[in-house]
Amino acid sequence: MSIDPNMFRIESNDIPPEKGRLLLAEPFLPDLNFRRAVILLIERDEKGAMGIVLNHMFSNLTLNKVIKDLDTDLSIPLFNGGPVSNDTLFYIHTMEYIPGALPLQDGLFLNGDFDLIKTMIEEKKDLEGKIRFFLGCSGWGSEQLKNELNQNSWIVTEEKTSVLLSTPPRLLWEKVMTNQGGKYGVWAKYPLNAKLN
Repeated sequence: MSIDPNMFRIESNDIPPEKGRLLLAEPFLPDLNFRRAVILLIERDEKGAMGIVLNHMFSNLTLNKVIKDLDTDLSIPLFNGGPVSNDTLFYIHTMEYIPGALPLQDGLFLNGDFDLIKTMIEEKKDLEGKIRFFLGCSGWGSEQLKNELNQNSWIVTEEKTSVLLSTPPRLLWEKVMTNQGGKYGVWAKYPLNAKLN
C-alpha cells in the first residue's frame, strides 16, 4: 500500500500569521523545540514575530522552583515557551481585570501585574483553566516565519481560548489539528515514528 505524497502537505489557508493566532507544527518537524508544537503568536510586525509554545510542559520544573518567594504548597506547572529568552517568565490568562495585561484574542491576555497574580495563587483562588506560565518564547526574524510557512512547516489557524487553556497539554496539538478537519484529522492521529506503530 502506498501513501499519497500530498497527504502530509500543508494546504495554504490564506490566514495571515497575526497576534492571537496559532502556528501548528507539521507532524514531523525535526526540531525538538517545536515537535508537534502549538504556538500562540504574541507579537507580529515588520521586524518579525514572537510566540509561545503552549503544549511543552517541563517535567521537573514548576513555577514554585522558579519564583522562590511564592508562598504556596501547590505545585504549579511550568511550560517551555521556546528557546528564546528562556530566563523570562510569560503567562497567558483569561483575567482581563489584571492591570497591564495585553489582549491577544477574545478573552485571552498576556502578562500583567504579577504581584496580583502571585497574591491570587497564595490566597488559593481557583485559577484552574484560567492561566498558564511559561519560561522563554519563540522568535522569528522579518522573513524567517514567511520562509518557514512557504516550506510548509506550519499551519496558521485560530482556536477558542477555552480550548487553549483547558485542554491537557499533551493533547493540545492533536485537538487543534483535529479541529482543522479533513486530512489534518488523520495527521492528528499519526504516530511520531510510524516504525513504532
